[in-house]
Amino acid sequence: MFFSEAGARPRTWEASPSEHRKWVEVFKACDEDNKGYLSREDFKVAVVMLFGYKPSKIEADSMMSSVNPNTSGILLEEFLNIVRKKKEVQLHRNEIRHIFTAFDRHYRGYLTLEDFKKAFRQVAPKLSERTVLDVFREVDQDSDGLVSFKDFEYAMNYGQNEA
Repeated sequence: MFFSEAGARPRTWEASPSEHRKWVEVFKACDEDNKGYLSREDFKVAVVMLFGYKPSKIEADSMMSSVNPNTSGILLEEFLNIVRKKKEVQLHRNEIRHIFTAFDRHYRGYLTLEDFKKAFRQVAPKLSERTVLDVFREVDQDSDGLVSFKDFEYAMNYGQNEA
């Protein structure tokens, strides 16, 4: 209902020239033998350098399966595309976290119906209390009377596919 209509989807994002240079430098640093591509292990090191975590086997498999089969790894342009997409997702998730934190005024890590009412009074004062209650129930996936960040993030990303 409400969140699906809100359309919280990642926006296309472009890297600044300095960020783009950093990505190219990381690619070159990880391509130690100047092969012109990153192997699976090179790619993992690059992700650690840029995002601070080691990609899972599933993520690495997914990235490697998306590369041109005529090459032995990820070429620079493919790498830059992958990094840009990962950055977009990261920024989108940070935006959702920021919104959740603005709703969670008591820093409890979850939202109550009262938190929702206060937030909606500020951002949409003309919404009826019934509508706010319906939105809360929609987002509270396990019906425990609390909205976790996971519930909130799901609602912001996917909403309800109701007609």
